[in-house]
Amino acid sequence: MSQTSSHRRQRQGRKSTGPETVASGQASVDAEEVARFEALAETWWDPVGPMRPLHVMAPVRIGFVRDRAAEAFARDVTADRPFAGLSLLDIGCGGGLMAEPMARLGFAVTGIDAAEKNIAVARRHADQMGLAVDYRAEPVEVVAAGKIQFDVVLALEVVEHVADLDAFLEAAVSAVKPGGLMVLSTLNRTAKAFALAIVGVEYVLGWLPRGTHDWRKFVQPAELAASLRRAGARVGELAGMSYSPLSGRWNITRDLGVNYFAVARRA
Repeated sequence: MSQTSSHRRQRQGRKSTGPETVASGQASVDAEEVARFEALAETWWDPVGPMRPLHVMAPVRIGFVRDRAAEAFARDVTADRPFAGLSLLDIGCGGGLMAEPMARLGFAVTGIDAAEKNIAVARRHADQMGLAVDYRAEPVEVVAAGKIQFDVVLALEVVEHVADLDAFLEAAVSAVKPGGLMVLSTLNRTAKAFALAIVGVEYVLGWLPRGTHDWRKFVQPAELAASLRRAGARVGELAGMSYSPLSGRWNITRDLGVNYFAVARRA
């Protein structure tokens, strides 16, 4: 796919039996993707269920966000609740796998998701854990329209599921305070990513339901950086995230060929 010609447009990909995007003002929402994740909503906190890859990935994602936020805001990660006084928006929060640890680190966390069932699960689990997280069943366009801004905005494993990349990032960046931090993670559109993230994970290992990902919607780092730049944010770091079958752990690497992080600051 050509980023320059068509990422402001609806993303090319699977055809839905109903409207692919939710109505006006929510151009980035892919109704088919929302329905797919709503069907899995009750499995978010099952570490051996369909969300197993995210549970295994959690330590490296949490550590990456913590360390970049600590550097950006001069916080001591060894302190109790080091990010107290800072706000964080978790876009596409699902059942709260990132929102909860961010709240434990002291952030005032808002988690949003277009799937209402995901938000119901997230609220229930946060209540059980005694955590205060402001969960909302709404897309990022609603946050942008309300002109609400946050010190940190997360979009982890989200952009490969949106209908319109530019529309999504325009809304997401507008939710970052000037000088604030945005952390994204996604999948690169490479042959290696197709082999590992789709054939391997979905068809061979069965770690995710078949059809979870559409390779055509994966985003190359240069495409992501260009779209963020158009939205008013500049990427300062790209880092790979690779899985070791020997250790069963994810690690930060220089290999951007499959999973990768992007760290951006809003001007």
